[in-house]
Amino acid sequence: MFRPLALIFSLVSLAPALFATQLDPSHHLIISIRDQKLMLLQNGAKVATYPVSTSKFGLGDFWGRMTTPLGYLAVAKKIGDHAPPGAVFHNRRFTGEILAANAPGRDPVITRIIWLRGLEGQNAHAFHRCIYIHGTPEEKTIGRPASYGCIRMKSSDVAALYNQVPLGAIVQIVPDCLPKVAKSSPTPAVDTLMARGEETKSQDHLGSVRQTDKATPLLNKRTAITQNNPRA
Repeated sequence: MFRPLALIFSLVSLAPALFATQLDPSHHLIISIRDQKLMLLQNGAKVATYPVSTSKFGLGDFWGRMTTPLGYLAVAKKIGDHAPPGAVFHNRRFTGEILAANAPGRDPVITRIIWLRGLEGQNAHAFHRCIYIHGTPEEKTIGRPASYGCIRMKSSDVAALYNQVPLGAIVQIVPDCLPKVAKSSPTPAVDTLMARGEETKSQDHLGSVRQTDKATPLLNKRTAITQNNPRA
């Protein structure tokens, strides 16, 4: 099920002209058909897990069948920078319309598009079949197969994922459960890091002042009077 990435890279190296985007093995998405979940890993550690919805028509990479392909793919394009949640896309262009979650009677691609390219023979048509990871207003269907081939996510989740995944990130779609992976250590927020830096600077400054005070000999009363009296 989880074939080594080295095998995929060896296949890609045989035909580099077919893959315009350089692969980024430090970012890896695993999508489980059985769990209907997506796991994001960075440098082998789990960063986040999101519920998804894969195809209600089953698995495969067949033209006209609206199935979800299996195997290794890569993030080929990202569309939707700074678009608001619920932004409707038609032919990968923002129409100006914004839909609320579970809007009745509507099921377009919304919020963000992460366009996938297949890296294997079993998913070679994925890019031209327009297999995306994208937002959907049909959030009530997330967690069970309900798409037309793509991987659907809630708007808030796909926006968060979009910001975490670079072009070239590896995407692996598997029929079985997600693997058990250790969670990565939380990274301190930028504001926290800045506050710690200022605190360290303050402590260093106080330390230097204290050392200066200790190094300065105390003047006796007579010497002090002499130094402060210009007539002495």
